[in-house]
Amino acid sequence: MKEKTWLYRVLSAAGSKTQYDEYVKRILGSRQVLARILKGAVPEYSRYSIDEIIQWIEPDIEIADTPPQPGGKNNFDTRITGENTESKIPGEGTINYDIRFRAFLPGNNETEKIKLLLNVEAQKNFYLKYHIVTRGIFYGARMLSEQLNSEFTDSDYDELKKVCSIWICMNSPLHIGNAMSEYRISKQDIIGYIPEQKRCYDKLSVIIICLNETDGKDLRGSLHGFLNTLLSPYMDINKKEEILTRDYGMIMEYELEKELRQMCNLSEAIEENAIYLVKKVLSFSAEGMSDAEIAEICGITEEKVQKILEV
Repeated sequence: MKEKTWLYRVLSAAGSKTQYDEYVKRILGSRQVLARILKGAVPEYSRYSIDEIIQWIEPDIEIADTPPQPGGKNNFDTRITGENTESKIPGEGTINYDIRFRAFLPGNNETEKIKLLLNVEAQKNFYLKYHIVTRGIFYGARMLSEQLNSEFTDSDYDELKKVCSIWICMNSPLHIGNAMSEYRISKQDIIGYIPEQKRCYDKLSVIIICLNETDGKDLRGSLHGFLNTLLSPYMDINKKEEILTRDYGMIMEYELEKELRQMCNLSEAIEENAIYLVKKVLSFSAEGMSDAEIAEICGITEEKVQKILEV
């Protein structure tokens, strides 16, 4: 027996309204989707597999204005939830992010792993009353300044984490088509040479991804092909499922029987542990130990000891 994933259910519910704000945030908030965006758009992730990246996306991440949804049974089948998407700083106004999250990159060991702070924004059109890149820089700058007293304190500025603001612009004009640009802090020596490691100044990146489903180019296997399929308001769910599964390795369903077996095994393990605990409590009580002594040895409360003895 097979169960459809959470992402499939959201795509199916969205239908032709895929690009509507209430749906696009949920769709882009899937771990499967975010991992593919990171791999295709953020240079630091390009050499890693999708499965690895999925595991490095922190679980406590939030999608703006998205009500709780029934989660999936696997890590790949969950959306991200948690970090506040509203940023308020006195005198600087309020920013509402679409999706904000943290992700890691491996270092030489666990203590050297690198944390990146990211946000993803969806725009239905490329041309607005402002330039998207300037808004992206503003968002990124706010994510940098907010790190004081959260990622670092006092003057320990070397603990500042890199931020990356990713903007996905749907329905870009034909003269732009499917395109992607990155704007980042870089170093240029004007006179002489100042020795400085790149990681000390490479702290802000704004990535703009423009999508155009109708430009006629063969984008199969690319990030643009993936996002155009995922966010298409014209393609039906069956066609989307076929392409996303075949060309991009998306998991749109899983074996429910396997999940049920895992749940049964877990229930059995819990039951066995409970029986073992009861036997220990009864045995220690028969030896004349006090409730407090039994609780300390078994790692439970005195109230629980008393309940077991009352049965």
